Amino acid sequence: MRSWTSSSTWRRAAAVAVTAVCLWYAPLAMTELWSYARPGAPAPGAWLLAHTVSPRYVADAFATRVAPYRHSLVPMIVHSVLGGLLMLLGPAQLLTAARRRVRLHRALGVLFAVTVCASMAGAGLYLARTPPRDAFSGTAFWIVLATILVGTVLSVAFGILAAVGRLPDLHQRWMLLAYGYLLTAPLLRLEWGALPALLPGLPMTEVNRVAIMHLGSLVVFGALLAARARDHRDTVEGLGRSWAPLPVTAAAHLAGAAALLWLAHALTSYGTPGNRLLTAYLLPYAMAYTVMAAGARRAARAGRDWAREEWRIQLTGLCLAPALSAGAVALFQHSLGLGPFTALTAGVAIGCGLTAFGATAVVSLRLLYAREVRRRALPAAPPVSRTPTAVP
Repeated sequence: MRSWTSSSTWRRAAAVAVTAVCLWYAPLAMTELWSYARPGAPAPGAWLLAHTVSPRYVADAFATRVAPYRHSLVPMIVHSVLGGLLMLLGPAQLLTAARRRVRLHRALGVLFAVTVCASMAGAGLYLARTPPRDAFSGTAFWIVLATILVGTVLSVAFGILAAVGRLPDLHQRWMLLAYGYLLTAPLLRLEWGALPALLPGLPMTEVNRVAIMHLGSLVVFGALLAARARDHRDTVEGLGRSWAPLPVTAAAHLAGAAALLWLAHALTSYGTPGNRLLTAYLLPYAMAYTVMAAGARRAARAGRDWAREEWRIQLTGLCLAPALSAGAVALFQHSLGLGPFTALTAGVAIGCGLTAFGATAVVSLRLLYAREVRRRALPAAPPVSRTPTAVP
C-alpha cells in the first residue's frame, strides 16, 4: 500500500508540474511574435526573460531574428498561436482520459490532432523558407527543429490510427510521445532563463546548442515514464519470448558504448564548447539509463513480464542512440557538406529522440504481435449450419 501511495503521489505531482508549465507557457507562445508584426506590441515572454537574465541578453538574441521571421511571419504566427493552444489541450486530454470522460476526450482529441497539423504546417513553411544557416543558432538547430516536427506529426498520426483501431494502449503511448516532443518548446524557454545562471556570459545562441543536447532525451524519457505509470498490467496475453533478450541488449550496450566513446572524444577535441555540450548530453543520458535499467530489473524480480519487456526495449533504444548519432554525424558531414562541429552537434542532438521513436514503434509491434498470437490461439467458432430447419 505504501508503494502504491507513493507512486500515486509522484504521478499527481508530475501531472501538476506539466500542467503548470503548459499554463505558464501558453500565453507566452501566443504573443511571442506580436512584436515582429507590430513593433512595440506587448511581448510578455521577452519582458520576463529580460527581467530574469538581462535586457542585453534578450536584445542580442532577437536582433538577428527580424529578417528570418518577417519573410515567414504569417506561418510563424499561426504556429506560435496554435502552439499555445496545444499547451492547453494537452493537460485537458490527460485529465479527460484519467476521468474517463470518453466523449469529451474524443472531441478534444480531434481538435488536438487538427491543431497539431495546422501548427506544424506553419513551422514547416518557416523551415522550408529559411536556409538552415539562418535559423536561430544555425544549421544544427534547424535540423533539430525539423526532426521534432516530423516526429510530432508521425506520433500523432500513429496515435490516431491506434484510436481508430481501438487500441487504447498504443494510442496512449503515441500521444504521450507526441506531447513530449511538443514540450521541447516550453522547456527550451525555461532553459533560456535558467542556464545563464550556470553558464554566465553565454549568449542565447549558445544556450540553444547546450539545450538541444538533452531536450530530446528528457521529453521522450518523460513520455516513457508517463506511459509506464498508466500501464499497470503485469503481463500481456500472448507475450511469449522477449524481443530484447540478453544477446540483443548486450550487443546494443557494446555498440552504444563504442559510439559514446567516439562522440566523447570528438566533442572534447573542441575544448570548452565541446566539453560543455558533452556534459549537457551525458548527465540526462546517464539518468535515463539508470532509471530504465532499474525499472527492468525491478520488473524482472517481481515477475512483471510486460513491464520488463517494455523497459528492455526502450533501454535497448537508448543504448543505440549514440550509435545512431555517430552515423548521423557521418551523413551530415559527408552527404550534406556540413562542418565537422555542426555535424557533430546535430547528430548528437537528434539521437535519443529518433531511437525513442523507434523503440516506441517496436513496443507497438510487440503488442500487436501478442494480440495476433492470442487471436490465433482462440478456439475456432463452430461452423454455421446451412441446412434449412424443418417447419413444424
